[in-house]
Amino acid sequence: MDSLITAAARALAAGDPLGALNRVALREDPPALALRGIAMAQLGDFSRAKELLRAAARGFGAREAVARARCIVAEGELALVSRDLGWPPKSLAGARLTLEKHGDRLNAAHARHLEIRRLLLIGQLDEAERLLHALDPAPFPPALRAMHELIGAGIAMRRIQTAPARAALERAAEAARLAGISALTAEIEGATIILNRPVARLITPGAAWLVRLDEVEDLFATDTLVVDACRHAVRAGSNVISLAGRAVPFTLARTLAQAWPNDVSRNTLVQRAFRLKVVDESLRARLRVEMGRLRKLLKPLAEINATERGFALTPYPARKVVVLARPVEEKHAAVLAFLADGESWASSALGLALGTSQRGVQRALDELAAAGKVQSYGAGRARRWMTPPLPGIATTLLLPAPLPGD
Repeated sequence: MDSLITAAARALAAGDPLGALNRVALREDPPALALRGIAMAQLGDFSRAKELLRAAARGFGAREAVARARCIVAEGELALVSRDLGWPPKSLAGARLTLEKHGDRLNAAHARHLEIRRLLLIGQLDEAERLLHALDPAPFPPALRAMHELIGAGIAMRRIQTAPARAALERAAEAARLAGISALTAEIEGATIILNRPVARLITPGAAWLVRLDEVEDLFATDTLVVDACRHAVRAGSNVISLAGRAVPFTLARTLAQAWPNDVSRNTLVQRAFRLKVVDESLRARLRVEMGRLRKLLKPLAEINATERGFALTPYPARKVVVLARPVEEKHAAVLAFLADGESWASSALGLALGTSQRGVQRALDELAAAGKVQSYGAGRARRWMTPPLPGIATTLLLPAPLPGD
């Protein structure tokens, strides 16, 4: 490797893409193309970066498997940053195995981090945590160690474990300081700010206020009956009953919880659960059926008693009842929550992250765009969607994901 390539690589490792380009901008050999691609990615020109990385991968010969694998890893990182979650993860796994086989353990660890970050984005926390714990960060250089701790903090935040998250962010900040990469330091500072922002609204009879993640964790540690509208579950302490995929029972549970300790009329329950304004006898009969299902589901935590005008929720033993809701509730709020991270997302990536169909996400995005709440750029497969971050609110931490103890 010649001196210019070495100097450019060191500049990129230090977070100086312009310094790298000054050394290799006019060169067309594969190593220079790869470094130019990484530099363009750091500067935010993802389209040009992808072209350069693919050209570099094609340029390396059959005996340069390690160099090709590094290009694939760089392209995988580019796909993750640009929220192209449909980029084939098998390609990244294959590149990682090649790097491990040839003894390039640091780049192999970086590839594994990319795999874990993708799993974290799409909510597969158990698998992400398993893979992260299989890595020993002790021999990593500071930048890689900082990323390792940052991923650990992200998993802890999604699991509503604030103390481990803060500890991981402190270790990440120290490693980033040693690495001296300003972009990495800024990312860690951003994660720390998110940890201290409100993540949900707590609703009690006659009052509602924003709460931070540590306050949610403290709430979950009590025996309060919590109807969790962020993850569609009802819980008290460690006992969690999921109502995900049960829209009508969950709506009934939330309506009863928000009225507690009072009852709710049958007409109100029908209108909210079935979204109909006119109530007839057939809907009342359907309400009785759905209420019976809900009564059976919530039997370990509460009773649902019929009253003269409707139904009332009665937790046992004597507990408080609260509703935990998203900070902002509106149609397609989950789509907006992911877009609020400030990154540009493909509709396919949003579908993977939300666990729904791409077509459903596209319809939601079209409605939000018509309302002026999101904007897009590009066309076809290159189309990306984004929206400005919501000020002062962390919107994604309590999106549906495995709850502690699941």
